[in-house]
Amino acid sequence: MSALTDLLSPEAIVLDAAADDWQEAIGVAGALLVRTGVTTDVYTREMVDSVLEKGPYIVIAPGFAFAHARPSPAVLRTGMSWVRLAEPVAFGSPGNDPVDLVVALAASDAKAHTTAMAELAKVIGDASRRAALAAATSAAEVLGVLDGGAAPAAPETARTSSSGAARGTTKNKILTVCGNGVGTSLFLKNTLEKVLGEWRWSPFIEVEATDTISAKGKAKEADLILTSGEIAKALGDLGVPMAVIENFTSTAEIDAALRANYDI
Repeated sequence: MSALTDLLSPEAIVLDAAADDWQEAIGVAGALLVRTGVTTDVYTREMVDSVLEKGPYIVIAPGFAFAHARPSPAVLRTGMSWVRLAEPVAFGSPGNDPVDLVVALAASDAKAHTTAMAELAKVIGDASRRAALAAATSAAEVLGVLDGGAAPAAPETARTSSSGAARGTTKNKILTVCGNGVGTSLFLKNTLEKVLGEWRWSPFIEVEATDTISAKGKAKEADLILTSGEIAKALGDLGVPMAVIENFTSTAEIDAALRANYDI
């Protein structure tokens, strides 16, 4: 088993579920967390409230929403649920709607699930495994794909650059920011680190995933902030370059953002 499937039991997977809107879709995912003893039903409301407060920042790739909220007393243990919808629904994300896959995370702390999130980001960014997940007919098949049962897609063209520096700065740190710091920011961090590896910059730039509150205090430590459009609006002008990323699994989009902000 992988770190990802360790957090996802067969009982927490539903395929071709019915939902009339995004709140119902999150409700289905939340009910699975309750049924498997991961959370109380209060957490479902917290996930919905997070979107109502911050916007559809959880829709981080085409057709994919990663529902979560901050660690709270409603989380009994770290775990996940997986909901493939019979019909896609709109969350209000201009670039990534409609959504047909909702994965919910409940984290008891901000670190226990980091490896699992990196694995999930690789799956969601892999076209062949996404296709296999869309075609799966059982929870066992879903878990098999997540464990690496489908052949990986060919990676996007690797990019190698000589070392450079952020324009006008030498802090060598990038923040990836989401509303809660435990979910979508980790997806973005994973993809960014992949690009930095392709550039051979990994030894020179630190990447930190964080939430909106912490980001405001840490902004002065960074050369660049990567985040979603909704979170960028919430952060406002922090005096640091900020790049809005639409698809958190796209190395090409992050590559372009780095090229726009670093001297290559």
